[in-house]
Amino acid sequence: MNVSQDTINLVDTVPYYDVNIIWDSEAHMWVAIADDILLTLENKSFDTLIERVKAAASEILELNFKPYTNVQLRFIPERFVAVS
Repeated sequence: MNVSQDTINLVDTVPYYDVNIIWDSEAHMWVAIADDILLTLENKSFDTLIERVKAAASEILELNFKPYTNVQLRFIPERFVAVS
C-alpha cells in the first residue's frame, strides 16, 4: 500500500479518533466502534455506515465539549473470510 508523505504528515499533525469497523456475519451488518468517543453504530451498507459515523461523531464531540474542528476519523475495517 502506497501512502503519500502528505497523508502521513496530515495524520501526524491533526488529531484523530480510531473507528474500528467489523463485519458481523450473523447479523449481515457492518458494525462501527469508536471507544474513545463511546460510539457504536451498525448498518448493512459500508458506505452508509461511514456517513452515519461522521454525523454521529460530530454531534458526540460537540455535546461532550471535546474539540471537534480539524479532527479526523481513522476507519479501520476488518472482515475475515474463509479461504477454500
